Amino acid sequence: MNDTQRIIEKAKQGLRISLKEALQLVKAASIHDLGRLAYQIRTKLYADQAFYVYNQHINYTNICQNACRFCAYSKRPGQDGAYTYSIDQIKEAIKSRINEPIQEVHIVGGLNPDLPYSYYLELLKSIKEIRPGVKIKAFTAVEIAFLADKYDLSPARVLQELHEAGLDALPGGGAEVFDPLLRQKLCPEKISGQKWLNIHKKAHNLGIPTNCTMLFGHIETWEDRINHLESLRNLQDETGGFLCFIPLPYQPANNNLKAEGPDGLDFLRMIAISRIFLDNIPHIKAYWVFAGIKAAQLALWYGADDFDGTIVEEKIGHAAGADTPRGLTIKNLCKFIEKAGFRPVQRDTFFKVRA
Repeated sequence: MNDTQRIIEKAKQGLRISLKEALQLVKAASIHDLGRLAYQIRTKLYADQAFYVYNQHINYTNICQNACRFCAYSKRPGQDGAYTYSIDQIKEAIKSRINEPIQEVHIVGGLNPDLPYSYYLELLKSIKEIRPGVKIKAFTAVEIAFLADKYDLSPARVLQELHEAGLDALPGGGAEVFDPLLRQKLCPEKISGQKWLNIHKKAHNLGIPTNCTMLFGHIETWEDRINHLESLRNLQDETGGFLCFIPLPYQPANNNLKAEGPDGLDFLRMIAISRIFLDNIPHIKAYWVFAGIKAAQLALWYGADDFDGTIVEEKIGHAAGADTPRGLTIKNLCKFIEKAGFRPVQRDTFFKVRA
């Protein structure tokens, strides 16, 4: 038995593999062996279930003081195409879909220096007043750090006050790749990877669960990727607060990074090794908005168990060239899952199954 096969057998037995073993596996195993292993793991966890959520996205502003090299969404104040939704406009967006059984409102935006702190609290409270039962997943760690710095508050206090206003969970955005040298090339103005991890740790300690992500397929290496996964796994060992990991394939259009993005095989390898290595993070998402519907369907056979949701109005990925639909109906979402050979199961933000 060679080293690669030994690692496969170890993972089959439910034993944790090391960073070094993960690198060996992802580089040396065939895509078929890697996918077969990841599929076996996800099947033990969830059988033929593939989860989805009935959700609504709100990108409240594209004005951002950062200038991440991979971002095609952000604008400077006064720049053509810059926008910020008022609280009344956000209320109208929520009310416009009040007859739909939306379970989650997902909110992220740019770092707009002109918005008062009260805007964020009022935004959450307004949504909860209109939809008391909805779960709000809002504001990346980057946005939390921005608010803390701008208003001279601790990140813990910002999280606590947002939580009291209606925040239920944090999305995983802003992680990109944790390696400090890479971040200097990708997003030098953004908070460090360690600060991202620290904010998620604070959220977990306050009882706020979070998602986690990695942007891949640009200028990083497999070593960078697995190091990133190990940082997530280590924090999850400590707090248990991550709900889901989302590998986000880099979108190459309309930005200054000039990288090609991952191909289909690279995407599937990333999904598979995520499921194999992240043995303590319950769910792996095939985010159809970034991956494309067909690739997301195939990813369910390579370890992913979540297909995300109906979404509608997503702007960030589409600004960078994502050519997927801006939203899906429940009927189409379920059809795509079923055609892939899985059983669609509706869940909420916390992955509780809807009756």
